[in-house]
Amino acid sequence: MDGTEKQIGPVVAASHLASGPMPALSELEFALTMIVNAYHRWIERCMAASGSEGLGPLDVIVLHSVNHRGRSKTLSDICLVLNVEDTHTVAYALKKLENAGLVASGKRGKEKIAEITPAGEAACLEYKRLREALLIKPLKALKLDESELSQVATTLRMVSGNYDQAARAAAAM
Repeated sequence: MDGTEKQIGPVVAASHLASGPMPALSELEFALTMIVNAYHRWIERCMAASGSEGLGPLDVIVLHSVNHRGRSKTLSDICLVLNVEDTHTVAYALKKLENAGLVASGKRGKEKIAEITPAGEAACLEYKRLREALLIKPLKALKLDESELSQVATTLRMVSGNYDQAARAAAAM
């Protein structure tokens, strides 16, 4: 720079948060906001294109979770895996999916369980087919390093624990 050019960045949504220590975290938070919104828009529209309209992002995520490994899941299983604190939102999603015929409920001892139905499995497979054609194929063309992408995912999961701990601390104040 010759002294007259202004430096650009960091790219954030809240400059007052980025002006303190660790501005890179503000960049990450802005990127997370953008990706979460884009991801939710994508999964909702992909599921609709798959033939299951009217499902919101959490409904779709819960459907795929119930389908995971072909084993029945309890409400607490799903909430734990997805890191959802408000169990009523997952319970509502399960009810919505059951009404759509995509999951079935049953009992394991005293616990209510959710299982994928043949229609739910078919919906997940069609979603997968569209995902591969509309999302994965163009991403593959970018020649991203998949091991780096996996490392980013690992880092984000670890950082999520810090946000959880900070949330507990804030709730105790």
